[in-house]
Amino acid sequence: MTYDAELDARGLLCPLPVLKARKRLGALASGQVLRMTADDPAAIVDVPHFCAEAGHKMLDCQDTDGAQVYLIRKG
Repeated sequence: MTYDAELDARGLLCPLPVLKARKRLGALASGQVLRMTADDPAAIVDVPHFCAEAGHKMLDCQDTDGAQVYLIRKG
């Protein structure tokens, strides 16, 4: 899938991956997609919760090389 922006949040612990995703999504237009890579175990719960609360849509989450790759469409 194509995306409009990318965020590498590997090495960051809760709540930094979500805070950085919020900031990066703020710069995008509605409907654009952010690809975020994170290796914080809490992100598996935090990212979907953040998307639901903020009105964004998590399109996909895949495990890749010890990290998770999230595709988030800005609401």
